Amino acid sequence: MKYLVKFIVVTFFLLICTYSQAEQKAVYIDMKYVLNNCKAGKAAQDYLAKTFKDNQKKFSSTEKKLKEEESNLLDKKNDLSKEDYMKETDALRKKVMDYQTERRVSVEKIAKQRADARKMLLDGLTPILEAYTEENGISLIIDKKYLVMGDTDLDITNLVIEKLNKALPSIKLN
Repeated sequence: MKYLVKFIVVTFFLLICTYSQAEQKAVYIDMKYVLNNCKAGKAAQDYLAKTFKDNQKKFSSTEKKLKEEESNLLDKKNDLSKEDYMKETDALRKKVMDYQTERRVSVEKIAKQRADARKMLLDGLTPILEAYTEENGISLIIDKKYLVMGDTDLDITNLVIEKLNKALPSIKLN
């Protein structure tokens, strides 16, 4: 019985000491804000938005021209022979299909460039976060969107943006 009491007391103290030593430090970061507000992220967004806007203008004018051709063809329907009308409708369909293909390829290209830019930013961000965790003894970094509440002192978003701006001032999109 005497040994049992000693065993329980020693185990209790070991558990308390282990528990007090096991305190972990956690911080949080707003990843969306970091990716959208660092220099490289802003530049990539501006480039992609400009490209998208330019493509929209080009496609809008092409679409207008195709609609005009369609209305002209419908106006000429009674004046043309059936064979000529079918040839012109087939030509117009081919133009419309080419337009749709070109538009889809353009949108896919912008989506791919966006994904590539995000990957490059995350690849540049990972070593910064790893170094920060090692320097400050941090065991956990949580994305702010998964956090319910937290002390603002634990937010490392602006610090990471500063380091990312120095490490990755711009990214190349092609």
